[in-house]
Amino acid sequence: MLQSLSEVTSLKLDQNRFYSATHDEIKSGATTDIYFINTRDVLDSADKLNTQVTAEIFTRTYGLFAGLDEVKELLKDSDVQIEALPEGERFSPKEVLMRIKGPYGAFGIFETTLLGMLSSSCAWATAARECVDAAGGKPVLSFGARHLHPAVAPVMEAIAVKIGGCAGASCITGAKLCGREPLGTVPHAAILIMGDTLKLAEAYDKTLPKEIGRTFLVDTFHDECEEALNLARSMGRRLGAVRLDTPGERGGVTVDLVRELRYRLDRENFDYVKIVVSGGLNPERIKILSEAGADVFGVGSYIAHAIPMDMTMDLKEVDGKPVAKRGRLPGILENPRLTRIK
Repeated sequence: MLQSLSEVTSLKLDQNRFYSATHDEIKSGATTDIYFINTRDVLDSADKLNTQVTAEIFTRTYGLFAGLDEVKELLKDSDVQIEALPEGERFSPKEVLMRIKGPYGAFGIFETTLLGMLSSSCAWATAARECVDAAGGKPVLSFGARHLHPAVAPVMEAIAVKIGGCAGASCITGAKLCGREPLGTVPHAAILIMGDTLKLAEAYDKTLPKEIGRTFLVDTFHDECEEALNLARSMGRRLGAVRLDTPGERGGVTVDLVRELRYRLDRENFDYVKIVVSGGLNPERIKILSEAGADVFGVGSYIAHAIPMDMTMDLKEVDGKPVAKRGRLPGILENPRLTRIK
């Protein structure tokens, strides 16, 4: 852990690197705000650095609690007690989400870091759960890695699956962090290079293991229904699903398109072929496309672009005495839903 301003001044980072923190940098406190280092120096000079304090964390909105595993990892070597809401629990505005007790010097430096972990994780989990709820039991897949910096994309995918309830993720690292295998087939680029959807599907079928499934995009060259039927007629039961990702320039994936595709597949006894939809999905669109016949939903930007929640950490006790800044209530605020996790 960084101990003083002089250590920050002497800290040198390689400029020829990705603009993301390593695990060691995060654990050292190098991703915190500088005023927490200044605070260490000042409190240490006054022999107050290890004053016993109680801190509480809350936000001003509703949501789904997530990020606890990373906070536990961050503070696992710190001499503190932690109570928190269980991950996956819904919370209300200003409800106490976490309480930390111990010497201020053991965890104060990490305020920025742990609030950032909770802020993003709760937002991603909440957005993912909204999509999962809208799907009414049908699978939602997290396809959002391309919408975030690669340093944090796996965190988002893992949270979307583990806490948000998504059935899987396309990002390799994100899926592996959940103990899952990544899900996905091929992009439009592969079809464009092959020059024909069916030729691509045949090459894919001959090359890749059967267990990864056969789902193909049907919006690249021709009418979506025509492409889907060509694939179904050629592949039979080997075809698991077709995917609609029609761009906005062509009207996007519409209720009428999904309904027509489902009707045409069923009419030729391809009722076993599922319809996967993706492209700008949100809970409202998921619900109406599900009612039209969609079976699986690939969601990217709605989850990845969830607005981080403003998390606040307040000191509520100093040496056992109730305290608070003006406008806040002094002393700990009871929340029977908190459980001791450290």
